Parts: sequence; C-alpha cells; structure tokens
Amino acid sequence: MRKSTAPWAILLAAVCVLPLHAANADENRYEPVPKSEGMQTVYITDVENREGHTFITTDAIEWYEGAAADEAFREHEQDPEMTEAPDGYYIVNDAVDLHTYELAPDADIRMQYYNRTGDWTSADTLWNEKIGASKFVSLFTPDDEEIMEGFPYHINVENGQIVKIVQQFVP
Repeated sequence: MRKSTAPWAILLAAVCVLPLHAANADENRYEPVPKSEGMQTVYITDVENREGHTFITTDAIEWYEGAAADEAFREHEQDPEMTEAPDGYYIVNDAVDLHTYELAPDADIRMQYYNRTGDWTSADTLWNEKIGASKFVSLFTPDDEEIMEGFPYHINVENGQIVKIVQQFVP
C-alpha cells in the first residue's frame, strides 16, 4: 500500500509560512462540497497547454470528513494514541491512478484559497470564488505549482473534458 505524502508536506510548509488569519479565514462559512454524480476527488499532478488546449493530469484520491474521516484514519493509521483524524478530514491515496483530461474552456471553476496577489503572505480564503479556465491555469506557475498541486480538487468530467473544478478547502 503506497501513500503519497509529498503534496501534504509542501502544503504544510506553505501554511506554516502564512499568517494564521489567512489559513483560518471565517471557518463558520465552510460547508463540505456536496457529492454529485460523476464527481471525482483528485490531486492535480500536471497542467499542460498543447496546441491551444489545456490538459490536466489528475491522481484520484479518497477524501473523508467528520466521522467517516475518523473511521478511515483508524483503519489506515492504526495508532492507539490517535483515534481521530486531525482537523476533521483524512485523505487516502493508496495507489497512483493518473488520468489526463482536457479542461473545457468554459469550465465552472470554484476556488477557496490561492495566491491572488503574487504574495502568499497576503492570501486569504474567499469561498467558492468563480474564476475562468485561463486564470486557473495561470496559478500553476513554476513557483506555485507544488503548492497548488497539494490541494485536493473535486472535478466533474463529461465527454473527456473537465467541466467543473471545486478546490477543497484544507484547514
């Protein structure tokens, strides 16, 4: 069983550098992303432009919250000292499961937290902020791609194209 920890280490490092108010912005407004038919939860491992089209490579993961997170945590970690998932969520990524999809130019993209100004220390959470596909692609710069790839995303794919992306908030 293989677990991917590299994205978490990068995300943890980024969050530790940020002021606490940025990471804990208005937690009262957080609501879990409702599961919908055809929704997949993934890490994004690559964003590539080819011949005027954007292709996103994803790695499927399992995202758990609340009691389900605690159960998955106990099943996978088996640590008698810890019986609950830290921060109320848990991610399982037992195997690499890569898929590449074209990003629909009119995809519905919702972000929670990203580098809006070029300075991560001023980043804050704006719930379900709608951005365009070109803006989304621009977030995966050489300086920021490892951080952006550390977030889980919920995607919907239709006819081989990603038509919806919702960035999962990570406390």
